[in-house]
Amino acid sequence: MTRYPEVRVRTRTPNPLLLVAVVRQEMRRAGVEWREIEAFSEAALNASDEIGIRRVCGEWVDTRRLE
Repeated sequence: MTRYPEVRVRTRTPNPLLLVAVVRQEMRRAGVEWREIEAFSEAALNASDEIGIRRVCGEWVDTRRLE
C-alpha cells in the first residue's frame, strides 16, 4: 500500500531521477506537506540504485511506467 494512493504518476521515462522529480511535482499538486515531500526525496535519493529509487517512489505514490 502506498502512503499517498491518490497521487498517481504515469511516465515513460527510464530515468529514475526524472521519476523522483515528477513524483515531487505531483505530490505538490496534491497538496502534500513540504516536510513529507522532503522526506520522500531524501528516501528516494538515498536508495542504492535505480531499482531502489523506483521502489521508494512506489511506496509513496501510485506509479506506473507506460510502455
